[in-house]
Amino acid sequence: MNKKDLIYNKLLELNDDKGIDAQTLAPLLNMTRANVSHELNTLCKEGKVQKSSGRPVLFFISNTKNSISKESKLDELAKHNISLKKAIEQIKAAILYPPKGLPSLLLGDTGVGKSMIASLMYDYAVEMKVKSENSPFIVFNCADYSNNPQLLTSQLFGVKKGTYTGAEADRVGLIEKADGGILFLDEVHRLPPEGQEILFTFLDTGCFRRMGDFETRKSDVLIVSATTEDPNSSLLKTFVRRIPMMIKIPSLKERSLEERLYMVRSFFKQESVRLNKDIYVSLNTIRAFLSYDCPNNIGQLKSDVQLICAKAYSELLTNIKSDVRINSSNLPLYIKEGLYKEKEHRVLWNKLVGEEIEYFKFSNSIEFNNEEAYSKRNSIYEIIEHKLENLKAQGISDIAIENILEKDIIRYFDKNISGVSEEVTKRNLLSIIDEHTLDCIDKVIYYMASELKRNFSNNIYTALALHINTLINRVHSNESITNPKLDKIKELYPKEFNIALKGKEIIEKYIHHSIPEDEAAYLTIFLLPEEHRTNKNDDKVKVILIAHGDSTATSMADVANKLLGETYVIGINAPIDVKPSIVLDELRKLVAEDTSAGDYLLLVDMGSLTTFADTIVKEFNIKAKVIPLVSTLHVLEAARKALLGLPLDDIYREVLAVNSYFEANRTLKEPIIDNDKKKVVIVTACLTGEGGSVALKSFLNNNLKYDKDIFEIVALNCLDKNYFKQRLAKIQEDKEILFIVTSFPIDIDIKQYSMYDVVNMRVINELQESIDIKTTLIKMPLILKENIVNVDGIELYNDLSYTLDRLENKLSIKLKNEKLIGLTLHLAFMISKLISGDSLIEYPEKKDFIAENLKLYTLVKECFIFLCSKYSAEISDDEICYVMKFFLD
Repeated sequence: MNKKDLIYNKLLELNDDKGIDAQTLAPLLNMTRANVSHELNTLCKEGKVQKSSGRPVLFFISNTKNSISKESKLDELAKHNISLKKAIEQIKAAILYPPKGLPSLLLGDTGVGKSMIASLMYDYAVEMKVKSENSPFIVFNCADYSNNPQLLTSQLFGVKKGTYTGAEADRVGLIEKADGGILFLDEVHRLPPEGQEILFTFLDTGCFRRMGDFETRKSDVLIVSATTEDPNSSLLKTFVRRIPMMIKIPSLKERSLEERLYMVRSFFKQESVRLNKDIYVSLNTIRAFLSYDCPNNIGQLKSDVQLICAKAYSELLTNIKSDVRINSSNLPLYIKEGLYKEKEHRVLWNKLVGEEIEYFKFSNSIEFNNEEAYSKRNSIYEIIEHKLENLKAQGISDIAIENILEKDIIRYFDKNISGVSEEVTKRNLLSIIDEHTLDCIDKVIYYMASELKRNFSNNIYTALALHINTLINRVHSNESITNPKLDKIKELYPKEFNIALKGKEIIEKYIHHSIPEDEAAYLTIFLLPEEHRTNKNDDKVKVILIAHGDSTATSMADVANKLLGETYVIGINAPIDVKPSIVLDELRKLVAEDTSAGDYLLLVDMGSLTTFADTIVKEFNIKAKVIPLVSTLHVLEAARKALLGLPLDDIYREVLAVNSYFEANRTLKEPIIDNDKKKVVIVTACLTGEGGSVALKSFLNNNLKYDKDIFEIVALNCLDKNYFKQRLAKIQEDKEILFIVTSFPIDIDIKQYSMYDVVNMRVINELQESIDIKTTLIKMPLILKENIVNVDGIELYNDLSYTLDRLENKLSIKLKNEKLIGLTLHLAFMISKLISGDSLIEYPEKKDFIAENLKLYTLVKECFIFLCSKYSAEISDDEICYVMKFFLD
């Protein structure tokens, strides 16, 4: 118990209406008079204690009804949320700090309740008479103006008439409107630096000017802000220093189970009031809400409660149920997974809610302070009622109405909670899988998750659904399938295999047909822990770099690894004064300790190092090759191809081909687009066969727009990861793979999307954009041909491609397609203007920019020699700087 609580309890114990002074109270508590006096005055500010006006000042807790101070909403919140105690003490200190409170920054993840806390801060300021009852509380979301500092300034500080076109009258800003109250700046990290500078100037002085006005104005406003980011990295240090009170709001995971139970019960009570009906909630439903993963915190928890209440209400209206009753079977899978938690959760469940209660009744008689917040008006319940009236007027049956209402409810909540996306995914899966089959799939997945007591990711759910659907179709077609790894799967994963067998039985009952054990082995693969499913580097070619010098090899390896973003290349240094035999021993030790089955590619500079591959091949009976006279580009190419999973011979051939990149006399005369152009490939891949991949291919065909003369979608299976990567490598020999949609991630350097995200339509716009950009790039020669009048557009495109290829190779980077389009267009019109003799735009502060990026400047200028020579055009330093900026960005 802190000092303040001790003093308050002592006053209650003494129960003296006349009061007691600090001097008399101090020895009774074994505290100094100064400490007692300070805490007593704090209690007075909080309204818990009163004091006399004479001398000595007497402090007392009045027993009269009129003078008993009402418990604040903050105190009520603290009573049921012990983890908020520190934050609430900070809040009180910030509001009560003389003379006008302290600017505060609320820290916490999305959905922890920062906006609610800000509102309670205002309520507390009014309750403590720091702010008047009619003082303003204004909320401003900085994200709405994050890219427009001028508009932000006008919103916050106002505008003088005539400042800019459209400013036809003086406009008052939010700082001025909030005078005497509190201004809450949500998502303050979205303020650009200019906005933060304007704001901290106001925090320093309390003065401001409207845009375009010279008159200085004042505003007595307390600034409360909020962010989900680390303030030290997302906000200016000068801004952070002006906010003395940082208040951390804990996430839902950091709150106790007791607190979460209080929230769940409160939310159900609120819904009963909004509905003006009793709500009956099963014991297992409460348990699920106590334990399920809720990534968007309290905001999602509240929305999830509203979601299932809305579904239950729609069942009442359509006569499916006689009251608003919620069972665990009605819960979405992502909430139901809360029932699969470990045993220690079950102990807490029984402690909190027991087992003797079958249903909890939440009565609509409960009263809340904020009636408006719980009004049914404009809520999902009103939407349901209106929709029901319209559907019944059309003579639609109750069962059909229930299906329609469920979709509307899902659509309503989809914007607010991430978990509902599971329901949206099911709707999209219905375009591939019939409803009865999907119900069977749900039963199988629910059983497996229950037995494993493990959460399935959304991607696994989607992949399983497509696989089981393919399995059923295969059985109906009397097509047999064998699993060559059946015995091995039984031996290695007996628990998962037995669960898969039970899942197989559920499917057999649905289709009235027996299913071979081989299918259970395929199902087992989905049930394995992540570490057993992920693709590792064990079978990949090892790239070892050996070079003369004290740190030459390790430095080159470090550069390559950093550029690739993965520690893969191993460097062995060969100092000049060290015998080659010692360096060879180091290589021997490395190979001897390697337990993987991969081959070796040795990249060396010269001399006796070139013989090392033959030595380790004979001694260790392994496969190895050596490439001499290596550069960093050779190392990068070797590592990149090894990470793709290509075999040793292919990597060896590709790395040797690197030398051809430097053929300066290369010419490209043929148009990029012709009738024989090979297509760009989109791959759909399913873990357990091509059935799911074909279904996904059909889904993409129906939902993407693409030129079938340019693109094709190829369906593959990826059960055998090595074989799958060989198939991909084979495709890449003469075609480009734009992206892969797969049930499991593949360790390969190609853009990948999860099957779940695609079927859920979450990334469909991104896929379409990728296709559109690639289409533009492929058609670029014809675009230039049609728009460049003084030079052959197709030939110019080929020359620009050659130049940019050289630049990318020299810089060891790969430009994104959208960046490549922009740079190609820029260079094409630059050459056209130079040929026409038109003047070009100067680059600001050119000399400083070149000095800061001299290496890049030299490389770009060197690569432009070919263009200057061919088109008799002098490319100025200004244009070189603009091209440099493309690469720097």
